[in-house]
Amino acid sequence: MLIGIDLGGTKIEGIAIDGTTELLRLRVAAPRGDYAATIGEVYGLVATIENRLGRKGFVGIGIPGALSSTTGLVKNANSTWLNGKPLDRDLERALGRPVRLSNDANCFALSESTDGAAHGAHVVFGVILGTGTGGAIVVNGQVVEGRHRIAGEWGHNPLPWPADTERPGSSCYCGRTGCIETFISGPALSSSYAAFSQEWVGASEIARRAEAGERFALKALEVYEERLARALASIINVLDPDVIVLGGGLSNIGRLYANVPALWQPFVFSDSADTPLVRAQHGDSSGVRGAAWLWRNADEGPT
Repeated sequence: MLIGIDLGGTKIEGIAIDGTTELLRLRVAAPRGDYAATIGEVYGLVATIENRLGRKGFVGIGIPGALSSTTGLVKNANSTWLNGKPLDRDLERALGRPVRLSNDANCFALSESTDGAAHGAHVVFGVILGTGTGGAIVVNGQVVEGRHRIAGEWGHNPLPWPADTERPGSSCYCGRTGCIETFISGPALSSSYAAFSQEWVGASEIARRAEAGERFALKALEVYEERLARALASIINVLDPDVIVLGGGLSNIGRLYANVPALWQPFVFSDSADTPLVRAQHGDSSGVRGAAWLWRNADEGPT
């Protein structure tokens, strides 16, 4: 049995999988700002899953950051109370067994390449478009983490081919300006809409208004799609993936899948640019499923 934990900023979700069958799914609120309580909630969630099913399992954890290859401590987590902590060691101590941790975008891409929208593809680029912008690479069913465990972190590269009006760009929490994340996240779409309409609304409402033909919403989405096309073109030029999978809240905007590939052609260094752009098959469940899949090649049972 594989147990996946998605350690989010507002919720902690757990899933148990046997083969490809989901056995149980549970969710608890995340204790924001409290590291010790976070460890306790993960322990309690795993214990509840195992008690209900009467079995022990391998535990994989998806986190909104990464373990530093230098210090072994969490870095780059927007759940800032995790940063600088030996999360894997503390969880192993609490659970009494080895655990595997990976970035939540890695887990998302692994899930979709294993039995989701990118099943069978050799090279997969997974994108999370939500309050932030995450990315991950899976090659032949294996997550590529990279030397510094930041492979796929395209959201903190500058927006490619910027117009004069896009320079220097908005400030990013990473300390720089003009990052891709500041242009194609959910808040970025809301900001673009507000610039046209003088009203701040969420991305899902903007999509609804665009479907109804509202001109400000249509204009904001046109700007968003062109920026997303440029950003993904830079990935195609470097990685040339077999498929790009979108997840996160903005992945539910259906028009992206036709409009964005049509817009990235001029920026791709090729005579054709027919890379499939697809929606995640498992939706919001991909992160927690991918955390479980971190153990899919395990050859030793949990102790």
